[in-house]
Amino acid sequence: MLSKGSSIVAFLRRSLPLLLVVGLILLVTIFHYLTSTLHAPFHDIYRRLYYLPIVFAGVWFGLRGGLLAAAFVSLLYLPHVLWQLVPFHGNLLEQVLEMLLYHVVGGITGLLSQRERHQRKLYQQAAERLERSYAQLRHQADELIAAETELRRKERLSALGEMSAGLAHEIRNPLGSIRMAAEVVTEGLTEDDQRYEFGQILQKEAQRLNAVLEEFLGLARSPVEDVEVVELAALFAELKLQLTPLAKANRVAIVAEPSAERLEIAPLPLRQALLNLAQNAIQAMSAGGQLTLSAQRTETAIQLRVEDTGEGIDEEMLQQIFTPFYTTRENGTGLGLAITQRQVECLGGTLEVTSQPGVGTRFVIGLPLATALK
Repeated sequence: MLSKGSSIVAFLRRSLPLLLVVGLILLVTIFHYLTSTLHAPFHDIYRRLYYLPIVFAGVWFGLRGGLLAAAFVSLLYLPHVLWQLVPFHGNLLEQVLEMLLYHVVGGITGLLSQRERHQRKLYQQAAERLERSYAQLRHQADELIAAETELRRKERLSALGEMSAGLAHEIRNPLGSIRMAAEVVTEGLTEDDQRYEFGQILQKEAQRLNAVLEEFLGLARSPVEDVEVVELAALFAELKLQLTPLAKANRVAIVAEPSAERLEIAPLPLRQALLNLAQNAIQAMSAGGQLTLSAQRTETAIQLRVEDTGEGIDEEMLQQIFTPFYTTRENGTGLGLAITQRQVECLGGTLEVTSQPGVGTRFVIGLPLATALK
């Protein structure tokens, strides 16, 4: 009932101009026929009132509406002219000219209204084209800014990679010698000897420097190797087993959702990227939580998801999270996520992150559908 009532109201609203024009014409015509021919001045007023519905019809319905209204007025007014006014007043020519003027006024009003409506439509179309062009330009400008940002990031990574490759040769050998020398020096010493303690510190610091050097080299190396068939279910199970000790220490439960997806891809960089993301997620849950590994096929990609229920990341940090050397950890180098992103990109994929403070963080590795085996 409500829908039917709404339809009736909408129909009446659309038909209101037409009803108003027809009603005015009929009302003036009734006045003509009910007024005695002895009151000629009243008939002069009535025939002028016909211009109102004719003008309204021209404005609302254009040229055709104005001419049809004038014809309708003439059709109703002509019998009154022939049978009542002319026999008593003999002014047929004046009445005919009046009816011709009805058509002239209706035609001119309708034509002007039609042109104005056409011009307004052209202006509206032009405004819509301008709006679309502006939206397109804004989109292209955003793409250019994003491309420029990505280019700068890759330039920094490239420069860092070249520098790392050069430093590796100069640092790695002396670093190994220092570590071996520390091991030799501490041989035969007891733990109570202060020299033994200093030797252990020297070995640990040399090992830490070597780990930092490996991270730098991760930006210089291309991780792509020969492709193999990787079953995601087996990969998730392997990662879960490897991460279990770290997860227990941080009171984190690991959930590896079942997946039947099989990928033809370089296994080492994919595994390393997932491992880095999972380790970061566990470390982000200082108060415990849940780490979820899952995979989903979309229309455009195979998505590998690493989700945690940690503290989350605020918007400002998200903008810098893949920038080399950007870190919020006291002992972090800020290279882990930059290396992970490079590994994913070398696989032809993308790495995206979404986070909500107080809820958790989700990293999504998007791999091309071409890597999936049906």
